[in-house]
Amino acid sequence: MAAFDLTAKSFGDDFLWGVAISAAQNEGAYTQDGREPSIWDTFSLRRGKIKDGSNPYTSCDFYHRYKDDLLLVKALGFKVFRFSISWPRVLPDGTGRVNKEGMAFYHRVIDECLKLGLIPYVTLYHWDLPQVLENEGGWASYRMLKWFNHFVTVCAEAFGDKVKDWIILNEPMGFVSLGYMLGMHAPGKMGLNNFLPALHNAVLAQAEGGRIIRSLVKNAHIGTCFSCSEIKPFSERTEDVEAAKRMDILLNRLPVEPLLGGGYPKEDFKLIERLEMHNKAWKYTSRMQFDFDFIGLQNYFPLVVKYNPLIPVVQASEVKAAYRKVPYTSMGWEINGESFYNIIKRFWEYEGIKEIIITESGAAFKDKMVNGVINDVERVDYFKEYLAALLKAKNEGVNIKGCFIWTLMDNFEWAEGYKSRFGLVYTDFDTRLRTIKASGYWFRDFFTAK
Repeated sequence: MAAFDLTAKSFGDDFLWGVAISAAQNEGAYTQDGREPSIWDTFSLRRGKIKDGSNPYTSCDFYHRYKDDLLLVKALGFKVFRFSISWPRVLPDGTGRVNKEGMAFYHRVIDECLKLGLIPYVTLYHWDLPQVLENEGGWASYRMLKWFNHFVTVCAEAFGDKVKDWIILNEPMGFVSLGYMLGMHAPGKMGLNNFLPALHNAVLAQAEGGRIIRSLVKNAHIGTCFSCSEIKPFSERTEDVEAAKRMDILLNRLPVEPLLGGGYPKEDFKLIERLEMHNKAWKYTSRMQFDFDFIGLQNYFPLVVKYNPLIPVVQASEVKAAYRKVPYTSMGWEINGESFYNIIKRFWEYEGIKEIIITESGAAFKDKMVNGVINDVERVDYFKEYLAALLKAKNEGVNIKGCFIWTLMDNFEWAEGYKSRFGLVYTDFDTRLRTIKASGYWFRDFFTAK
């Protein structure tokens, strides 16, 4: 898909442009004012789990620098600030006692957003489960819904008079598959016996969280967000085509279809059979459904797969972008605006999705500062291509209401540590000094161009 010149006005005056961060990746202050460890604080201590050997303990120090960072959001021309609430900061014991200092911090952030004319979009769960709850089984525990519902209730009652826009879960298949099946992310667990109950709990939690917000927050605008990728077979061989179908079920269909009332995909796939057998209490089926006001989509790359009998269950493996000699980011993720367009159109075909917001969009590159300037032209070209694709989908009738850029500033990028930079603003992780990149200035001009 060819990139072309466009401006924010092409999307309409009411289109929501925002930036997104998360608590675990940005806040730091991990033991300050009553906060207790999250699963990522613990996971980062395990040798070899974080590629650069780092941890999120200080990160960007958003906890102390939030006012300056929100001024950056405003100065670059964005309307929305998406951030998450740290569960171990507001409920250090996981449940029960509410930490007043933690709650006061989020009140300050929300008030500062409103003061600057920014719309706060609050994500309730962005992967930082309290370690104390993980010690009791975490997302795989039968008590998970009770813990989660309490957390949501505390947040809704505390902030619901000021925050009207809510995101329940960030990428459920992401944190469940990477954290409870593959062991690549916190808490580092592996196997279907962890994955299956964790997935079912996440599917239930997104709907339960929506119901709680609906009941407690007047005029709430409620969504939840999914990672998604267009899945393509490496060849036309039947084995590759079937492998792509299985991967599509796992990555795209499993989290969203129960939410829309379809239950788990009824396919000839042993994983689905195991999931149904594991969760025999089908009295819960109706609880998996909730009528969200919007769905958030987060697409970073398409996935090309081939049949691989050595991979358990899904029997498919990725064919890397570098091998296929197509453009890719510093993380090896294929750059493909047309695929972005395709996955948006694909999700819009689901009955029951009323509104789509791109709740994350961005790319990591090896940004370098030269004479105080970060000229990240690759990222600018990336956004030109992807925003052109987004506008095409919008102009063809997809009800796309906004796009939030990942991310405001370079931060702790999970298992990548600090080596993968996604920010519009460069973070010096020795001094915490922020420097706006060329891509940040590009967005400022994009918003003001006539």
